[in-house]
Amino acid sequence: MSAEEGQFDNILLAVAEKHRGGVPEFLGTLASFLRRKTDFFTGAKQAEWEKLLLDVFKKESKLAMEAHGEKVKSREAAQRLKEEKERKEREARQKEINENKICDITDDEAAAIIKEEENKKRQQLLDGAGGEPATPINDDISKPIEKVDDETEKGELGKLMPNAGNGCTLDKYTWTQTLQEVELKIPFNVSFALRARDLVVSIGKKSLKVGIKGQEPIIDGELCGEVKQEESVWVLQDSKTVMITLDKINKMNWWSRLVTSDPEISTRKINPESSKLSDLDGETRSMVEKMMFDQRQKELGLPTSDDRKKQDILEKFKQQHPEMDFSKCKFN
Repeated sequence: MSAEEGQFDNILLAVAEKHRGGVPEFLGTLASFLRRKTDFFTGAKQAEWEKLLLDVFKKESKLAMEAHGEKVKSREAAQRLKEEKERKEREARQKEINENKICDITDDEAAAIIKEEENKKRQQLLDGAGGEPATPINDDISKPIEKVDDETEKGELGKLMPNAGNGCTLDKYTWTQTLQEVELKIPFNVSFALRARDLVVSIGKKSLKVGIKGQEPIIDGELCGEVKQEESVWVLQDSKTVMITLDKINKMNWWSRLVTSDPEISTRKINPESSKLSDLDGETRSMVEKMMFDQRQKELGLPTSDDRKKQDILEKFKQQHPEMDFSKCKFN
C-alpha cells in the first residue's frame, strides 16, 4: 500500500468509529454526502454511477482477496515450519534417549515417562502374581464329614463341615453366612499393594466374578441363591484382601455352597447363634425358628409343624366321631 493511498486513513477511521451500525451505516453516510454535497447521482445516468461504484468496489475486493490469500499462505508455511522443527526436535531427543545420552525434557514429559515406567513395572507384578489367592493353613480348610452318630444323617457323609461362621473355608477363599447375608473373604498372595482398578469384581443377581485383571478369575460362577445387587458391596482391605457382602433375597434358607461349582456343606450342622435370632423382630423370628424346625424334621423323616397340626385336627375329629372308620385315612 502506497503512502498516498493511506493518507486519509486516520480521518476515515475517526469517522467510521462514530458509526455504531458498522459498515452499512458508514457507507450510508458516504452516499448521503455525495447526494447532498455533489451531483454524483444527478450529474450522470444511473447506469454510469452504478458502474463506477461496482468498478471501484470490484478493484478493492480483488486486492483484498489477494492480500488475504498471501496471509493464509504465510500462516500455513509458518505452521509447516513449526511442525517440522518440532518433529526434528522430537527425533533428536528420542535419539539421545536411545543412545543413553542426557537430554533436556519438560516437567510434563518427565512425569509422563515416569508414569509409563511405573505402569510397566506394575503390569509385570500383576502378570507375575498370576491372580492366585493366598493359601490358607491346611488345618483351617473345611473337612469332609467322615462319621455320623445317627443313621438319619448318613446323607451328610462326604459333605463339608461348616466353619465357625456357618459357611466354608476353601483353598482360595472363605465365606460365612447368616440368614440375611453372605460374607466372602479372598486374600491375594501378591508382593505389592493392590488397587481397586487392578481388580475385576462383578456381582450379578445370581452370579459372581472376582479376580485380577488380565488373569484367570478366582471365582466365576452361579451363586447358590439370588442376591440384591444394589445392597451387595465389596471393598479392598489392607490392599491385598477383597471383602464382599452379598445381601440374600431369600432370608429363610441357608446356603449349602457359595457357587454351584463349590463342594457342598452340611446345612444340618449349622448352629446359628441365639444372639443372631434375637436381632430379628418377633414375627420374623417365629418364621425363622419354624423354618429351621421344619427343615430338620424333613431331614430326619419326621412330621413338620404343619403336619403335626393336621394330625392333631384329625385326632380330634376321630374322638368326636368314633363311629367312623379312619383305618384307610392317610396323611400327606
